[in-house]
This record gives sequence, structure tokens and C-alpha cells, in this order.
Amino acid sequence: MTVTTDIVAKLWRLCDILRDDGITYHEYVTELTYLLFLKMMAETGREDQLPEGKRWPDLNRREGLEQLTFYKHLLLDLGTNGRGLVQAIFADAQSRLKKPTNLKALTEAIDGLDWFSAREEGLGTLYEGLLEKNAAEKKSGAGQYFTPRPLIDSIIRLIKPQPGEVVQDPAAGTGGFLVAADHFIKAATDELYGLPESQRFFQRNGAFVGLELVPDTHRLCLMNLMLHGIGGDSGYGVQLGDTLSHEGEALGQADVIITNPPFGTKKGGGRPTRGDFSVTADVSNKQLAFVEHIIRALKPGGRAAVVVPDNVLFEDNAGRALRQMLMDWCDLHTILRLPTGIFYAQGVKTNVVFFTRGKTAKANTKAVWVYDLRANMPAFGKTRPLTLDSFAEFESRFGSDPKGQSPRVDQGEDGRWRCFTRAQIAERNDNLDLSWLRDDSGDPEDGLSEPADIAAAIMGHLRSALDEIAALAEDVGGQAVAVEEAAE
Repeated sequence: MTVTTDIVAKLWRLCDILRDDGITYHEYVTELTYLLFLKMMAETGREDQLPEGKRWPDLNRREGLEQLTFYKHLLLDLGTNGRGLVQAIFADAQSRLKKPTNLKALTEAIDGLDWFSAREEGLGTLYEGLLEKNAAEKKSGAGQYFTPRPLIDSIIRLIKPQPGEVVQDPAAGTGGFLVAADHFIKAATDELYGLPESQRFFQRNGAFVGLELVPDTHRLCLMNLMLHGIGGDSGYGVQLGDTLSHEGEALGQADVIITNPPFGTKKGGGRPTRGDFSVTADVSNKQLAFVEHIIRALKPGGRAAVVVPDNVLFEDNAGRALRQMLMDWCDLHTILRLPTGIFYAQGVKTNVVFFTRGKTAKANTKAVWVYDLRANMPAFGKTRPLTLDSFAEFESRFGSDPKGQSPRVDQGEDGRWRCFTRAQIAERNDNLDLSWLRDDSGDPEDGLSEPADIAAAIMGHLRSALDEIAALAEDVGGQAVAVEEAAE
């Protein structure tokens, strides 16, 4: 067990104290983040970002009710009077702690961790470990914001973000894609020291941009980016906002877009409020709208890798129009059919689509290559975790060109790697749900044994069914409106 793993385990055990104070699984990491930020500022010599008298030692030396009262006033003060990053992390921060003894137990436990070793291994690695632990806890509900790291790392190795490129995640979550892209670039540039100073400044302050809709998740994202040295002290490229509103238009264009957008429909059946949308302007299906944003936000020659549920590949009406737009504007060169069990929170089968924006908006896709990592594959979970090796064969078939132009060989009907021409796809009414292998494995979920996994799978299927009902109601409603307008 590494020092980081040991500290993560100790931090997670502090959740017992939080639970005893009535704090829910969903609030665990948010509550710990407030305290960890103060402690980590002290450990990294960056307490000058905090007002005097509002720092870790000022909190830690207090006792009892005085400490709890001081802590709650501190959160309010940093959220209203803090500067830049500090204010963003503590915006609207409120502690759910009620018992002074619990706060003291937390501060003493955090203070007693092996911070010297944690600094050596990287505080960002420690914090990401805590986020991953939270996402793995089914009761926290955090899995919907956390893409498995092996999948992220595989995508990054294939997309190959480069120094000087703008990398965007329009559904940033806790920042996993952006952190992985930063790791990739730093590994290739001697931690950026192989770059001129102007490029180093850009990589730290302007290379990574995005939006996150959920305030608490945005807070975790900012903390994650800060601990990985991404962004400046005055603020970060990842803002709090809605990509499907005018805020998404303001993100600008990017060289690389890597993301796992939220699935489902907008709350209350709302529509995107983007002035530049055409295909998805009148649909509440979020994943379709996010794909249109990504197509429009890519620079000519820019490349994207996006996690999407199956319905994006086969849905009719706006779904088909969107796929036509995608294949016209971009070279949709690769689809990876992901195995079951990766995203229980959404309860749907998923894919990664890889595409490159063309220089024109016509006939850019000539053929689509599909790798089926789903058929005849057992479900992934606690007994069979997803690893980097899970994607080794796919990466080999994909090739070294991040735009999907490496030489490729179709494996035929018995293989997992096939090519479909644009003409063949047109014959399928532009349906991209391309499968050919006979799946003899049955439903992988039949092999689940953990009660939490089974419950999560059931909830996922229910959410998926409700989304399909909502989409059907939307289509019927739209057709009814069209009939009424025609009658008038």
C-alpha cells in the first residue's frame, strides 16, 4: 500500500465522523474539501492566498463551540471576501457539522496525517484518490460525475493533446479529463520545463477550459485542478455554468474536446438556450445537445473523444439529423462500444465516439471503424475491475495517429474490429448502432452479486426507461404542435 493510498483510506474513515453528524454520502467529500484546502495551503506554503487570521493554524488551535463557530464564519468570509480561486472554492460554502467534538476530531485527524510523504507523492494524486473512492461508493451518487480513470487514460493516449493546444471539457465534472491531459503533456515535456517560458505560462493558465453545472462538483473540480498545478491563483478556465446556455457559446473553440456529458433530459423538459444551435435547439435530450456543442466548438482540424449512450447512435428525428451533421462536418472515424457495467449511475450502454472537425461542412466522413468491446464480455465491477489492459487491443487497432488515419485492417465478421463505409451507413438510415458479433454471454448483469451493484443497476435501468418515456412524450408533443400549426 502506497502512502497516498493509506492516507486516502484514513481520510475516507473520517466519513464515519461526518455520518455521525448527519452528513450524507453525497456531502462527504465536499465537507472534507473545505478542511483539506486550508490544510493543504499550509502544507504547500501558499497561505498568503488566505486572509490573516483565517488559516489552518487559526482553526486548529481552537476548541469546542468556539472552533465550530469560527469555522462557520470562516467559510462565509472566504466565500464572500476571498480572492480568485479561494472565493470560487468557498462560494456559498456551508458546513453541515453540528457537534464541536466532531469538528475537533476531524482537524486533529487531518493534522496528524503523514503530510511530508503526501507532498512527495503529490497532493493532487491524494485528492484524486479521494474522489475515486467517493465515486466507487454507490451510496454517494458521485459515480455520475466520475469517469473511470483507465478509460480516461486510454482516451488521452489516443487523442494525444499537445503543448499549445486549447483542451476543453464542456461537462468537466471533477476535472478528470483535464488532469489526465495535463499529465500527458507534462510527461512529454519534462514537467513543462522543456517548453519556452511563454508556453509554460499558457499551459498553466490558459490551456484547459470548461464548464461544470453543479456547484459542489465545480468546487471539487477547482480543488483538483489547483492541486495538479493547473490554472492561476486568480481563477481557473473551468467555470460554473451551463454549456447548453449562452455560457457554452462563450467557451470558444478548442483544438481538443474530451468529455463525458451528462445523460438524460434537462430538468422540467427545458430546451437549450443557445443562439447557435440548429439541430438540437428544440430537444430536451442533453446528450444530443452536447454533441452539437462539441461539433461547433471544435476548430477546423480539431479532434474530439466523447462518451455517449447508445441512443445517440440510433435515435430518430433530431438524433438522425445530428448524426448527419456530425458525419458531414466531421470525420467520424472511430466508435468504441464500451462494455456493460462502467456507468451504473446512468444505467445505459455507452460508447466513445472519436471524430475530427473538417475544414468544410460537407461529406467529411468516408468510413467509420467500430471496435466492439461489449459482445461476449463479462460485466466490470468489484470482482473484475476496469484496467488499462482492458483497452490494449483497441488502442493497437486504433493506431498512433490521433485523427484516426493510421493503417487499419478489418477483422471480418468474427473479429471485434470492422469498417463501415458512409454509403453502408446511409443504407441503415444513418443508424450508427453497429453490431455484428453474436453475443452468447447473456446479460452480464446476471452475474452481479454485490447488493449495491444490483440496486445501482436497477436504478439505472429505471432512469433510462424514464428518459425514453420523456423523449417519446417530447416527440409526440412536437408532432401535435406541428399538426396544430398546419391546421392553422
